[in-house]
Amino acid sequence: MEGIWNLNTLWFTLIAVLWIGYFFLEGFDFGVGILLPFIGKDDVDRRVVINSIGPVWDGNEVWLLVAGGATFAAFPEWYATLFSGFYLPLFLILIALIIRGVAFEYRSKDTRPTWRSRWDWAIFVGSFLPALLWGVGFANIVRGVPIDAAHEYAGGFWNLLNPYALIGGLASLSLFTLHGALFLSLKTHGDVEDRARGVARNLGWISLVFMITFLVWTYVGHASGEIVPGVVPIAVLALIGTVPWLVGKKFVGWAFVFTGATIALTVVNMFTALYPNVMPSSLSEAYSLTVFNASASHMTLKVMTIVAIIFTPIVLLYQGWTYWVFRKRIGRDDLAAQSH
Repeated sequence: MEGIWNLNTLWFTLIAVLWIGYFFLEGFDFGVGILLPFIGKDDVDRRVVINSIGPVWDGNEVWLLVAGGATFAAFPEWYATLFSGFYLPLFLILIALIIRGVAFEYRSKDTRPTWRSRWDWAIFVGSFLPALLWGVGFANIVRGVPIDAAHEYAGGFWNLLNPYALIGGLASLSLFTLHGALFLSLKTHGDVEDRARGVARNLGWISLVFMITFLVWTYVGHASGEIVPGVVPIAVLALIGTVPWLVGKKFVGWAFVFTGATIALTVVNMFTALYPNVMPSSLSEAYSLTVFNASASHMTLKVMTIVAIIFTPIVLLYQGWTYWVFRKRIGRDDLAAQSH
């Protein structure tokens, strides 16, 4: 039983790590997409913005696929209840990601301004909705949803649009947009860099307000787990609260590190507030899904662990190499002479 307990907790932790990787990497992708129509003053600027994430955005989405696959394999009950209860928001996220991917590919197929403008706004919508809805979804998981004795979701779509979840969505939206603005400041030069840095300085304060509200609300009203380290939200607020000052001093690299750390610790905060639950029930604590009653067999978890040990370093090395190859800053002078 002890071995099963260790593997269950291990995979709960690994799934949290996968979500950290996804939100850290795809978070700045979403932020760049959200800022595209506003920071890009003309077509050349917008091409600079898009090209800043062009080589990496699709690779970043692999983390989502792995997180979903790991949840399905390690905790099938969690996966089934989550995807049945959150079907509509997850469907909206999927449609948004598809629209976003198509927009990246189709934008350059025609040079007409109206054509490109429409796809630019498609990128905005395809980035805005997931950035908002992921926060709404995870906030609902922490808050608890109506799960009955059969471990089935017993609520409706409107149950998910409660004030706490909406604050969680605004927190994730503002944090990802800030993360994207800082990435643009690091990846571009010239006017785009200057505008992105100015946006980041203002967004830092907005994100701080939403993060304070969300974290305080989480610990006061919805921290139902056994592990609730108070140092985590304090560290999160210290990190995000420092970002506007760092941007003002032009320490943009450190500011990006701090927003990345804020994203990571926020995920840690939510998972530790949950444990040992994976989906608390608002109807009865006895109906909650936990790392024990929602997990796969011991053999399944053991095989998954071996596979993860073998392939995770390979994926990390490949993705790290990709970022190293495309590390160069870009600007108008790099694209103005190119024809599309």
